[in-house]
This record gives sequence, structure tokens and C-alpha cells, in this order.
Amino acid sequence: MVSFSTMRVDIPEGMNVIIGQSHFIKTVPDLYETLVASSPHLKFGIAFSEASSHCLVRHEGNDKDLEKRAADTAFTLACGHVFVIFLKEGFPINVLNAIKGCQEVCRIFCATANPLEIVVASSEQGNGVMGVIDGFRPKGIEDEEGRAWRIDLLKRLGYKL
Repeated sequence: MVSFSTMRVDIPEGMNVIIGQSHFIKTVPDLYETLVASSPHLKFGIAFSEASSHCLVRHEGNDKDLEKRAADTAFTLACGHVFVIFLKEGFPINVLNAIKGCQEVCRIFCATANPLEIVVASSEQGNGVMGVIDGFRPKGIEDEEGRAWRIDLLKRLGYKL
């Protein structure tokens, strides 16, 4: 028998979260090295739910508050082989390709600052992430004014000339 539930992830203003799945206890130190090499200003916390042996939430980070937030979130999710990264002073777009290139990473479920719910399946064996609800439903279709706003935003953020 499988049951489904959702878990809301609290993402404070100015932070982003990346949630993914990996396969080995070496995930935490490898993701740490990946993130610290990505930007000298990036602040982060990483947690990984070990799915065998001691079944502990392993964690590291260069910001103790973000590290605790990642560990608490991973523990509450209680899904094996899932990692949680909280970031500030940087954006997922700056680290996602490096994270995807980490040999332990199997998939990324989300990278967001939006309101977030994780869809969790539970069985006798344990829990697993089925997907995410990232943000809100669309309210319309972009028009020329919306297009101009988007392009201006990307320029102000430094992603377009």
C-alpha cells in the first residue's frame, strides 16, 4: 500500500533551495566542493538522507543556519537518497550545471525561491519524492508588456546585455 502527501518547504526571503536525488554517502563532501568552487560569496547548507546502513541525515555547509535548515528539511522529508541545498548570496543558475555534473547526482527535482511543496509517497519500506509543486498556477499568457518586463529584469540581473 502506498500513500501520498505533500510537505511544504519553508524558503525565507533571499534564499533558494535545490532538491535532488543522489546515490552515495560521498554526496555531501562532493557537493560541498562543487558549491565552494562555484563562487567565493555563495553561502550554503547541504544535507543528504542516507538510505542504508545508519540512515542518518549527513550535512555540511559554510553557513551554520543554512546547514541546519537543510538538515531539518531533509529529516522532515524523510526520503532516502534525497539531498537538500539552501543557498543565499547566489542563485541556482550559477551552480546547477556543476551540481548536475557531480557523479553522485541522479536528478534535480527543483531549484527555486518560490513557495514549494514536495509530493512524497510512503510505503512500508520508506518515503520517496514523486515530484514538486513549485510556485503557483499561470494567471495568463505573456503579452508585449510582459515580454519587455522579463527582458528588463534579465538585463538588471546581469544575464542579458
